[in-house]
Amino acid sequence: MFELSQDHEDFRASVRDFAEKEVEPHVAQWDKDHHLPLEVVTRMGQLGLFGLVVPEAYGGSAETVDGVVQSDFTALCVAIEELGRVDQSIGITLSAGVGLGINPILTYGSDAQRETWLPDLVAGKKLAGFGLTEPDAGSDAGGTRTTAKRDGDDWVIDGAKSFITNSGTDITSLVTVTARTGTSDEGRPQISAIIVPSGTPGFTVEAPNDKLGWNISDTHGLSFSGCRVPADHLVGDEGQGFRQFLKTLDDGRIAIAALATGLTQRMLELATEYANTRTSFGRPIGANQGISFQVADLAVMAETSRVLTYKAAWLKDEADRGRRSAKEVAKAASIAKLYTSEAAVSATRIATQVFGGNGFMEEYPVARFYRDAKILEIGEGTSEVQRMVIARHLGLPA
Repeated sequence: MFELSQDHEDFRASVRDFAEKEVEPHVAQWDKDHHLPLEVVTRMGQLGLFGLVVPEAYGGSAETVDGVVQSDFTALCVAIEELGRVDQSIGITLSAGVGLGINPILTYGSDAQRETWLPDLVAGKKLAGFGLTEPDAGSDAGGTRTTAKRDGDDWVIDGAKSFITNSGTDITSLVTVTARTGTSDEGRPQISAIIVPSGTPGFTVEAPNDKLGWNISDTHGLSFSGCRVPADHLVGDEGQGFRQFLKTLDDGRIAIAALATGLTQRMLELATEYANTRTSFGRPIGANQGISFQVADLAVMAETSRVLTYKAAWLKDEADRGRRSAKEVAKAASIAKLYTSEAAVSATRIATQVFGGNGFMEEYPVARFYRDAKILEIGEGTSEVQRMVIARHLGLPA
């Protein structure tokens, strides 16, 4: 089943060592400065974290057996969890870098596109984003208003995207955007995905967003005005963008579940330590049931989150090898994402309460995690969307 192997646990130990030594000592200042340290991105590339699901031909570590890529999505989730345990922004940088930057090109791109873009992305020398959300099309991603019209050998793109991760760094090489490229016979918009290289005329990266949390992560709005890219920058077939991004979101939801699991695990560790060392009325506060029961709840949340996340990751790896269905993965992804994200928000509230007044102070990491947690219930599909998806998998007319 989906029990983690010893190789996965050894890999976890190596990522944790990296996160605790090279990331954790600096995250408070990076968060305060709203600074994404690109040297850490490069270091993650050197450790192979961006290449866990990418074939060796493009610089990754996934072997190909009988024509089937043996990617290790479970290992990617382990890496995201461990980075997220130390800092959510660094965790989402990896998650989005692979799931939204690399994955659309790897899964749907042409050989030429893969050869052009993937090696630097896998190496951590470059980052890429995925432009899906728009000012008026968030949960209703099918309501995309950005257009791409064919003009000779080019696509001409007009429109705007919102909240796009990894889209405006000094090493961002491209953003894959969804756009309307036509209308079906039934009158529905055909949505396609198109690669837009950084620096393309007509492509503007707006000022960085001023966010509640994820302050280290790079997030921008994007605008396109007469943005012209070659026709061969189309990812996959024209009109297949909607199907492509639904599959991309399934994978991303599992990754967000891993990120949330890392957060809940850290809240359990911090709250347990504090409840054992903080004294009040002459004894540790953990001696009080009002505290100890809440910490026990954190343990349940962390354990449940981990089981749901790695079941979904295992199903994803099995589906890639033809042994499980995409439908199973989609359902498990939504269940994992829904539970873990809401558990993470609750976990930060509980941990902050255990810390009392100190929990409200930025010098303690629980305050940063509290700010970072809320987006987990929103990104990669809101909790409401996850409930709708799950209900549909149960056969309900949601």
